[in-house]
Amino acid sequence: MTRTPSEFMYWEKLESRRIKLVRSIFTRIMGWDLLPSDEVVRKFADSYYQADPVAEAFVDEVYLVRGAAEGRRMLDRAIEHGVDSIPDAPESMRRLFDEFEQIPDWVDMDRVLQGAKIWRNYGPTVFSLAGVSTLEMYSENSIVKPLSLTGSYAGETARRRFMETVKFWIDISEPGGLEPGGPGRATAMRVRVMHVFLRRHLVEHPEWNLEAWGVPISVGDATTTLLAGAVPAGLMLWTHGYQTTIREIEALQHFWKYIGHLVGVQPDWYPDDFRGGVQIMAATMLKRAFKAGRDGKELVESYPVAFRPKPGTSLRRRIYEELHYRVQLGYTGFWLLPTTYRRHNLPNPFPWMVFPLLWWPIVFAFETARRLFPWADRLHDRFARWQRDFWWAQEMGSERAHFAPAESFRR
Repeated sequence: MTRTPSEFMYWEKLESRRIKLVRSIFTRIMGWDLLPSDEVVRKFADSYYQADPVAEAFVDEVYLVRGAAEGRRMLDRAIEHGVDSIPDAPESMRRLFDEFEQIPDWVDMDRVLQGAKIWRNYGPTVFSLAGVSTLEMYSENSIVKPLSLTGSYAGETARRRFMETVKFWIDISEPGGLEPGGPGRATAMRVRVMHVFLRRHLVEHPEWNLEAWGVPISVGDATTTLLAGAVPAGLMLWTHGYQTTIREIEALQHFWKYIGHLVGVQPDWYPDDFRGGVQIMAATMLKRAFKAGRDGKELVESYPVAFRPKPGTSLRRRIYEELHYRVQLGYTGFWLLPTTYRRHNLPNPFPWMVFPLLWWPIVFAFETARRLFPWADRLHDRFARWQRDFWWAQEMGSERAHFAPAESFRR
């Protein structure tokens, strides 16, 4: 028997005249339906009540019994030296690492590595796109409440938490990052356990509405987040000069599917092709309830201002931060839906939102060159990696990404 959160509004909106018209036009143009089958949508809705039982068993047995500090010590040692290096490793921990280290039969590692390369070739531009795209989903309580209650992405913590997510994106897409002992695998396991720890505490919070939102950090929300790094990213970055093909978007989907496996997001309805990815993302937009209210508004408005220059810095640093803030403001104005921008108290993006258009011919030229000449492709890959590392270093300075769960709530 499947369940549907009360704020999953897909079927209530499905029969509207506007949706019927959009579906009809889309089908005539593309030759296939914009929305997935009812069976897939039912699985999608039910996945809001699904989480990560394998990792949850480990967290329940170790983090919630022996304490978070001891749990993190054991986890770090197992990541660095293997689970056999822990003499008293409980069965739940061994089961977690056995699943984590096992590569599923469906994985095509060549496609995974292709997807990782495509992702890193976007450089830091894709980080800005992902940050802005997320703002669109801050209309939904299932996404907003975990961030609002813990303080993540709200107020002064928005920049630091966002940069931790950026570090995750860098680690998993670096060459060798997904190999045994690679930084991407290590980060994926830490993120996986962090999410379970947060879920356990959030579901007991008096404000959490299980009937309306499902479980915190559910498979449903996590899957659409993974897909957002493939279908919307691949399509929207054409506006910045990138030339992502359908086959490359499908490689990105495969890459993110494998990342989902590593972080405990393993739905059997994850789409393997472009059509399925478009359909799930369309269903995601359609099912929105727009009930996040002030919490969602706070998260949206915290994002661009998080990049404002910090006081007391050197002149050189001040110049960099002033420029970087305006670039991020420009990206926000360029990619965020105008209706969403107007609903929130956000800084005026003009004239900075023309920045992506000014860069378009340059990016397009580099994209064309790397597709024609292997040496240009290799050079572009190295340059994109350098850009990402430089961007990270400029934003974080001496700070490190800890991927530690919040242990207290704002309210």
